[in-house]
Amino acid sequence: MADGMVLADVSRSYRGGAGIRDVHLQVLPGEVHALVGLNGAGKSTLMKVLLGMLRAQAGSASIGGVEVDRVPAELWGQVGHFVEAPFAYPEITVSGNLTLSAALHGVPPRRRKAVVEAVSAEFELTPYARRRARALSFGNRQRLGLAAALQHHPRFIVLDEPTTGLDPAGTILLRERLRGAAAAGAAVLVSSHHLDEVARVADRITVMNDGRIIGRLDPLTPELEQAFFAVVLHDDETRRRRPEGSR
Repeated sequence: MADGMVLADVSRSYRGGAGIRDVHLQVLPGEVHALVGLNGAGKSTLMKVLLGMLRAQAGSASIGGVEVDRVPAELWGQVGHFVEAPFAYPEITVSGNLTLSAALHGVPPRRRKAVVEAVSAEFELTPYARRRARALSFGNRQRLGLAAALQHHPRFIVLDEPTTGLDPAGTILLRERLRGAAAAGAAVLVSSHHLDEVARVADRITVMNDGRIIGRLDPLTPELEQAFFAVVLHDDETRRRRPEGSR
């Protein structure tokens, strides 16, 4: 597990030019690594490449020292992720969704009921156990997605804007869960635009802009939001001064 999760000089572009370019990122075991950037910076694309949801056009992505296109089922079972939308089949109950997720992550049948009951209680989903996912509020769908991603205590965690829609209690719960996971040795990558929350949970902060990594921030930096915008503004101004086509 020493390798954690790694993107090595990865590029993946879409029609029109958006995407990520020459990205190198390592998420170490035992740390919460935050990825911050404005909308469209490339955070979700980066996470999708890392998870094998998109194929890199250049460079490589690996989890636990194994390239993502060769990761065996046993290792995928140790990954928990939430990218863009929560894992939830709308016509299945909350309990059914969590049971299915547990099965997909390799939780043995004899343990699934206990695992589902424990995570339902932790994420305050027990009252909704028999409710179909489509009937949940947005905030509770988020809780369901996070519960599905974390219930099997994964060694590798990738969460895209996980606090969106969460109330303060849910945000604190997630923060404690991620810190606990890192303390137990998990490699955690989380994207967010909530700089104040990032400062409370992250060991390292990487800044993205225009599909590239442009800098790092110390979570203990005073006026973290101001420092973030200064880094992004400097990058924007630098790119504007470059000749067209050299970006």
